[in-house]
Amino acid sequence: MTFDWLEYLNLAKKLASVVTTSAYQEAQLRVTIHLAYYAAFNLAKNHLQDREGHSIPTTGNAHTYVSDQFLLTPDSVHKSVGRKLKRLRLFRNQADYVAFFPGLSNFTIASITLAEEIISTLNSI
Repeated sequence: MTFDWLEYLNLAKKLASVVTTSAYQEAQLRVTIHLAYYAAFNLAKNHLQDREGHSIPTTGNAHTYVSDQFLLTPDSVHKSVGRKLKRLRLFRNQADYVAFFPGLSNFTIASITLAEEIISTLNSI
């Protein structure tokens, strides 16, 4: 069975809405950003592979490759996906690697919104 990457976004939304202790809530918000990114990234990667015939690297370079391929096209809709994906990856890197993350709640909301916009755009092209 093929994994449905939208389930990452669904779980991210659920985690973002659960109220718990502050330390646990911070962990949930960080994971929410992480999941929102991977939902959008994997769907963008699949779009390039399945619809545009790209061969995606199987290393960490895949992240840069995917966003760059959207940015390198002359089409403004594709460029929009690339820009949003790069921005979402910056949020994900902060959530995954930076110990002090002021404005985490705002970045969580922004991450979910960006992921939804990316996915919606991918569904329309």
